[in-house]
Amino acid sequence: MRGGKRPMPRGWPGMGGGYSTYLQAPAEWRGTTVQVCGMWPFAAGTGSPMVGVPIGRNILSGATMCCDPISWFMRAKLISNPSVFVLGKPGLGKSTIIRRMALGLAGYGIMPLVLGDLKPDYKDLIEALGGQVIELGRGRGHLNVLDPGESRKAALRLTGSARQAIQADAHGRRSTMVSALISIMRSGPPTDREETIIDEALKVLDERHDGTPVLRDLLKVIQEAPDRVRDVALDRGSMERYRQITEGLEASLIGLVGGGRLGEIFSEQTDQPMAMDRPVVFDVSNIDDSETSLQAAVLLACWSYGFGAVAVSQALADAGLEPRRHYFVILDELWRVLRAGRGLVDRVDALTRLNRQRGVGMAMISHTMSDLLALEHSEDRMKAKGFVERSGMVICGGLPRAEMENLTAVVPLSGEEQNMLIGWQDPPAWDPATGEESAPPGRGNFLVKVGGRPGIPVHVALTSVEREINDTNKLWKTGADGRPLKVEIAEDGTEEVVAEYTFDDPATLPPPDPGTLLAPPPDPATRVAAKTGVEE
Repeated sequence: MRGGKRPMPRGWPGMGGGYSTYLQAPAEWRGTTVQVCGMWPFAAGTGSPMVGVPIGRNILSGATMCCDPISWFMRAKLISNPSVFVLGKPGLGKSTIIRRMALGLAGYGIMPLVLGDLKPDYKDLIEALGGQVIELGRGRGHLNVLDPGESRKAALRLTGSARQAIQADAHGRRSTMVSALISIMRSGPPTDREETIIDEALKVLDERHDGTPVLRDLLKVIQEAPDRVRDVALDRGSMERYRQITEGLEASLIGLVGGGRLGEIFSEQTDQPMAMDRPVVFDVSNIDDSETSLQAAVLLACWSYGFGAVAVSQALADAGLEPRRHYFVILDELWRVLRAGRGLVDRVDALTRLNRQRGVGMAMISHTMSDLLALEHSEDRMKAKGFVERSGMVICGGLPRAEMENLTAVVPLSGEEQNMLIGWQDPPAWDPATGEESAPPGRGNFLVKVGGRPGIPVHVALTSVEREINDTNKLWKTGADGRPLKVEIAEDGTEEVVAEYTFDDPATLPPPDPGTLLAPPPDPATRVAAKTGVEE
C-alpha cells in the first residue's frame, strides 16, 4: 500500500508502477463435484445432459455433451423411443457422430449392427471392436432371403406359443422380402393375389423341402402348381388360367434366380451366417452407385436379416435360454431404399416400428427431408415423413435454407437454430497461404433436438484413436504418380505419409503358374521384359 491507497486491479498506474494494459484470462479446468468437492458450492453446473456416450462439447458453453438414444431412453428417460434420425449434407460428419455413439455403446455392452455399409464407413470400427464383417456383392457373397437364419434352431429349443411365434415371424419376413424384391424388380408392388400365392407357396415349400430352400425352389413350387397354390390363385380348375395368373410372378422370380438386374446375390445359400453375440457389419461397398436397384435390394435384405436375428435373440432370452442382449442398429442411406420402388416405404415401416418392444436402439441416416419427400406417391411421402416424427431425437447437421420449410414442419426450430444450420452448410474457405481449402465451417457440428425443447449445439472432435477408423477418403490418398499411400494421422489432425505402395510389390502380383515351378531359374545377369520381349 502507498499512503493508505490500494493498487488498481491491473497494478499501480504510472511510470515504473507495473501497470498491465492487458489482463490475460486465467486458466480454466473442469471437474466433477466429487473431484472439486472442496470448492462446492462455488462450482457451477450446466444444462447439457451428462447421461450416455460423450459425443463432444456444447458449442455455446463448452460443457461436455453426452448423448445416445438408448441411454436417453433407458436411464435418463428423456425420450420415449430409443431411436435417432440424422440429417445433414454430405461430408459434414453424419456417419462420424453415429460411429462415436456405436463405439461408446459398445463399451456399455450394447452391440452395434450396421445393416448395410455402402462406402464403407463402419468396417474399420467393427473390425477394431472384434466384430464380424460380412461382404456382399457381385461375386463376393450371397444372402438367401429364404434362409430363416437362427429361427429354425431357436424353434427346436422353444416350446408352445414361443415356438409358434418365432416360426410365424420367420415366415412373415421371408414372404415380405420376396415381395420387396419383386417390387424392386418391377418398380411397383406385386398384386394381392401374387402375395397370397407367394405366402402359400412358401408353406408348401417348407413341408416338402429338406434343409434350407432358395428362390429357385420357390419358383419350382409355383411352376409345379400344387393344389393348395392353385386354390389361392383362384384358377377355377383351369391350368391354362393358372399359367396366366402366375406368368408375371414366374417372370419376376426367374429374374431373381437367373442373374437379372439384381444379379445372383439372392439365388444361392448364405455364405456367412450372422453372429448374434458380437458386432456385425454388412459390407456392400463393392456394389456400384449406378446400380441403385441392386443397392436398395441388398440394403433391404440386410435389414430384414438383421432384424430377424435380433427377434430370435430376444425370444431365446425371454425363454431363459440365452443372455439378454441389446443392439444398436444403424440404417444408413435410407433414401436409396425408399426410392427403389413403390410400396417399399411400407416394408421399411414394418421393419422399424417394433424397435422399442424388441430392445433395439436404432439410427437412421439420410441427407435431407427432401430425400424422404421426393417419393412419387403422397401416401409414401407421409409414411417416410413419419420416420422422422417417430424418432426419439433428431440430430441435424448443416442444411440449406430451402430445406427449412420441410424440416420445421416435422421438427420445431427457432429462427436462431435455423440460421445456425444454414451457416454450417457453407462451403470451406480457400487459404491463399497454403493453397488449400480449410475444413468446412460445419464439419462436426450438430444440433440435437428432442421434441419442442431448445436444441443443443455440439461439436464432435475425434480422438487420435478414432481418426484411424474414421478416414472415409482413403481412396484419395495417392502420390503424384498415382501410387497409393499409407497415411497416419497425428493427434493434432495432421497427416504424415509413412509408406508408399509399389506396383511391383510381390504381394499384389498373381500367384505363379504351377506348371512353371519346375523350370530352371533364369540367369541372374539377364532380365527379360515380358511385355516387349527385349532383353536388358
